[in-house]
Amino acid sequence: MTCEPPLNDGPFRVRRVNGDWLVCGRDGRLIVCLPSEDAVLCRAELAPGGPWEPPRRAGGPQRLLPGVAVGQGPDRYAHLVAWRPTVSGEAGLAHSTHFRPRPAALDFAPVGHPDKKGGRTGTPAVAVDAQGRAHVFVRNKGSGVSLLAQKEKGGWDAWADLGGEQVQEHLAAVTGESGRAELYAAGPGKILHWRQEEAGKRPVQAEGIGADVEPGTLCAVATSAEHTTVYFTDRGGELCAWRPGEKPVALLAAAGPGPVSAVRCVIEGHDCTVPAHRSARGRVVFAAYPTEQESAGAW
Repeated sequence: MTCEPPLNDGPFRVRRVNGDWLVCGRDGRLIVCLPSEDAVLCRAELAPGGPWEPPRRAGGPQRLLPGVAVGQGPDRYAHLVAWRPTVSGEAGLAHSTHFRPRPAALDFAPVGHPDKKGGRTGTPAVAVDAQGRAHVFVRNKGSGVSLLAQKEKGGWDAWADLGGEQVQEHLAAVTGESGRAELYAAGPGKILHWRQEEAGKRPVQAEGIGADVEPGTLCAVATSAEHTTVYFTDRGGELCAWRPGEKPVALLAAAGPGPVSAVRCVIEGHDCTVPAHRSARGRVVFAAYPTEQESAGAW
């Protein structure tokens, strides 16, 4: 969803972020991540609920390619991952951590390529587990999914091929209430699902489902202690929700192209999920329904 955060000089249209472009720091200040041209700009509240500082380039002078991913763990640290150009015709992934809203993020550090070398293969996705380890997922040249995971005491494990075939470019990574990372990916006529069975273990492919997914519309959110829910737009233009072990449910007609953003919150004492979508007219529209009770309908 294209975002237009508050600026002093009018609307600021930015490229899409895969993940949470709006995050809350440990001190309660909001941070907005704005991919723009060949950089990521960040701006933070000067105080919780207060005015905003001007946008600042995040992660140092490194030039970036389109397709930035942002993930945040229980420690409230934001992890940014993006492709950067390397030699002619090739690219590699780079990672940065933003620890607190006001100080600058760490410089982007190269973390390699899922196929050792080559060009950009797809938009990355990031999930951060309960131990604060970032899990970077990205499509590889074989159209499967590869994983790069941080070690708990620093550094990274080797790239791992998680399998899958003909996956679409945009992936949806999420951390469940269990603190374990999960991933959803769309392929021809199906949704694929990976999950960590134990903390610190490599995610494994789990149950998927047949579904005709409109490319670039996946979004996932933790909806209970046991489940995560993935949202997508089907080929008929319906916004749908699916949890592994159940059947997909059509919630309502999609408001426009691209993925929804979803968040859980309490509305009049009820645990609800609120999807937000950018409409075809460029406005942001909202819906709500009782969490994991899609049969009640969304309004």
